[in-house]
Amino acid sequence: MKIHLIGVCGTAMATLAALLKRKGNDVQGSDENVYPPMSTFLESEQIRAFAGYDAAHITSDIDLVIVGNAISRGNIELETVLNQKKRYCSLPEAVRDHFLWSARSIVIAGTHGKTTTTSLTGWLLVHGGVDPSILVGGIARNLGENGSSYRLGSGRDFVIEGDEYDSAFFDKSAKFLKYLPDIAVVNNIEFDHADIYADLDAIRLAFRRLVNLVPRSGLTLLGADSSDALAMKKFAQSPVESFGLSESADWRATGVTVSAEGQAFTIARGGKEFAKVLLPLFGAHNVRNALASVAVAHAVGIPAEAIAEGLRAFKGVKRRLEIFGEAGGVTVYDDFAHHPTAIAETLSGLRAANTRRRIWAVFEPRSASSSRSVFQRDFARAFGPADEVIIAPVFRTNLPESERLSPEQLVADLKGAGQHARYAASLDDIVSTITREHRQGDLVVFMSNGGFGGIHAKMLQALTK
Repeated sequence: MKIHLIGVCGTAMATLAALLKRKGNDVQGSDENVYPPMSTFLESEQIRAFAGYDAAHITSDIDLVIVGNAISRGNIELETVLNQKKRYCSLPEAVRDHFLWSARSIVIAGTHGKTTTTSLTGWLLVHGGVDPSILVGGIARNLGENGSSYRLGSGRDFVIEGDEYDSAFFDKSAKFLKYLPDIAVVNNIEFDHADIYADLDAIRLAFRRLVNLVPRSGLTLLGADSSDALAMKKFAQSPVESFGLSESADWRATGVTVSAEGQAFTIARGGKEFAKVLLPLFGAHNVRNALASVAVAHAVGIPAEAIAEGLRAFKGVKRRLEIFGEAGGVTVYDDFAHHPTAIAETLSGLRAANTRRRIWAVFEPRSASSSRSVFQRDFARAFGPADEVIIAPVFRTNLPESERLSPEQLVADLKGAGQHARYAASLDDIVSTITREHRQGDLVVFMSNGGFGGIHAKMLQALTK
């Protein structure tokens, strides 16, 4: 089958293209711009990528066009597809139709922790010998020599990150509703994606629909420490198990201790010891992520000893508190956190492992929600574990001022709570401030769901002078 993707350079679309190519399809795509590293990735997968959109790319021999959710009416290739009545679908529909109908679909969902939990679940299944397929919204370090966002296995299981974001311009329902869940994990539920969801009730409805899709022969796993996630139990038709630090959780972590190696704890199932484990990640949120992954691995049939070995061998996910480099006695981290809860959990985990070191939290409000004022007050409570906080300019300056996050107000609120915080008008200001004021042993965490203007490399370069 010849398949063309409109918007191929989005991470999810490029990964899907690679999966389809590995399955024997003739795959190509186009995007407004084709730059490294995505162009390098597509080239390595032998996928032709056209730079710029052109009606001529929609040739008569194309069997299917996959339309990315960043594409809207007016795109010349999309208009050509519609005019010619070419067969088209969204990304989640393509994943479903090409991979999931014959698989045991394991969908990892929730407002936070999806990427880490999907990566860890997939790795436990690989380590356990069931040879799963995996599709994740990040680079899992255990997949391949340099890490990967996908794996095509020969086993029955397909582990997929279940995104609640919308599917396409013609389908505003959540992606995860297409993924035919046999096992569904809901880590937690909070308000997010203010650009497509009106309020928390709209988010709850999407997750309720997901849980209601799990067959009676399947399994629903709910985060016991999230009241909204646990409330999904009454909508499930399948067996339900919970996981978390709560005493009521079916899968529970106890005796958590933190060391330079990570977090050691005992996992109990139904009040009985299941395994003693070491997880080489920090933060209570990662303990919860691990519990969800363990529950899935157990349901698949992997023994406790192999699960414990897999946890110890997990290498993490790129851009999840990833050490970018060290210079001048300073460790620079790259982190994807952009929701107030994710920021608070990430910084708390780093603080627990580094009680005597000074932490700089540098935040770029970049995502559709973090750029908006909807989280103005929540952000003021998110940076508590940091010693120094720097707020960068809002990335989405096209938002009306009345809807836009105010960095100045955020700094004022942080100072009012007793924190040392400041606003920086440019990336150069951030780099010069930290270069001037850093101390030996400082930890600098750059937090953004984008590239943050390459500030990580600029920071290291400045610290080496």
